[in-house]
Amino acid sequence: MASSDGSALKISWLRICDRLKSEVGDVEYRMWIQRITLGPLDDDEITLYLPERFLRDWVRAQYGQRLQSLWREENPVVQHVELRIDKKAQRAAAMDDLPQASSGSAAHSSSVSAMASEDAAALEREEATIAVPTSTNEVRNDLAVPLDRRFTFDNFVVGKPNEFAYACAGRVADHPASPGFNPLFLYGGVGLGKTHLMHAIGLKLIERGNISVAYMSAEKFMYRFIASMQSKSQMEFKEQLRSVDVLMIDDLQFLIGKNSTQEEFFHTFNALVDAGRQIIVSADKSPSDLSGLEDRLRTRLGCGMVADIHATTFELRISILEAKAKASGTPVPPKVLEYLAHKITTNVRELEGALNRLIAHADLVGRPVTLESTQDVLKDMLKAHERRVTIDEIQRKVAEHFNIRLTDMSSARRARAVARPRQIAMYLAKQLTSRSLPEIGRKFGNRDHTTVMHAVNRISELMEQDPGLAESVELLRHMLES
Repeated sequence: MASSDGSALKISWLRICDRLKSEVGDVEYRMWIQRITLGPLDDDEITLYLPERFLRDWVRAQYGQRLQSLWREENPVVQHVELRIDKKAQRAAAMDDLPQASSGSAAHSSSVSAMASEDAAALEREEATIAVPTSTNEVRNDLAVPLDRRFTFDNFVVGKPNEFAYACAGRVADHPASPGFNPLFLYGGVGLGKTHLMHAIGLKLIERGNISVAYMSAEKFMYRFIASMQSKSQMEFKEQLRSVDVLMIDDLQFLIGKNSTQEEFFHTFNALVDAGRQIIVSADKSPSDLSGLEDRLRTRLGCGMVADIHATTFELRISILEAKAKASGTPVPPKVLEYLAHKITTNVRELEGALNRLIAHADLVGRPVTLESTQDVLKDMLKAHERRVTIDEIQRKVAEHFNIRLTDMSSARRARAVARPRQIAMYLAKQLTSRSLPEIGRKFGNRDHTTVMHAVNRISELMEQDPGLAESVELLRHMLES
């Protein structure tokens, strides 16, 4: 493939990633999409790589069709998407694991070594994979997710909104399981640095040696727990989790409504704390505000150190952008940094993503970053941040218009007189807010993001078929925007 074709593919992939991020939200994007690596284009088939079989299978099942349709929209040459894992790199990573697998106990060392051996043997039957970062003390099994070695304390930009959480994280990294700091509960809005601090703690603990660390999202905890029940391997699941010295669970709010998974996490929590092991948890709200969690779990989560990360200030956003721009080595004018800091105010991850997109664009097309190019390259993202309509306002206005109760927006009622207005509200929430599909779903009674996607597609179809419905939706849009 010519280098120019390669550049075009990279730009297309960046655009596809941006669109998927807006559709599935930051949490799901980090968990699944962000770990995809762009591969070659062969005739009309593009190859995408994932680091492990579990991820490959999950992405194929959940996002395979969407990836294919997005590629066709971005690049008409691409008609098929193949998801693979890189066999050679997987073999090298697995062989490296064999002599190193160790942990805080001999039993755990034997278990991890056996898993590494099985993984190496399975390579001959597998299509795939690319190397996963590993460390002597990082748990190497299919329960844990590798830590991101970019997320260290050194490159975490500290300001007034996050200085307390940063200090608490540093304390736990220096003295795990110390009184008053176990568990450590970090909470705050999306993209403010909770995950960064958790990875920083894990990396620092691993560097010390003789400490085993396991990090995973609450979603993966739930997925693996269900898989263990289906395969009748619950005891193995329990033993693996309870053998670590430090367990970190990200985005705990995903366990809301999952009673069996909550109970398993509660028992794991108690077993580790009683054994003097460290628990670190993050969520979007404080333990007391996580309605839907069992009282006993909420109480245990709040018995240690609870640290919140506030929304960023303009000064902190500028500091973050300056640090990222300096690390990239690409000149970015101060007026561009100020412009981004003013426009993107709620989510540090989106702020960094916007800067990365600018730098990637400048590198790929060979032009410097300017204020004009910034406005052009980021016009979709900036437009989303200009919206001020909230989902609560949409729900109230739609309920009034169709003369239904506000509680029907989050109820389980499926009567058409209720379900259709609810779908319209979901459609408007997607059109008029910057919220992701999972976030919208949570506002409508903790519905799945696929339910929201179906509602959006259904209302779009009906608006083309029914002029009366289209008029009602446009009227509601006008009232909300005015």
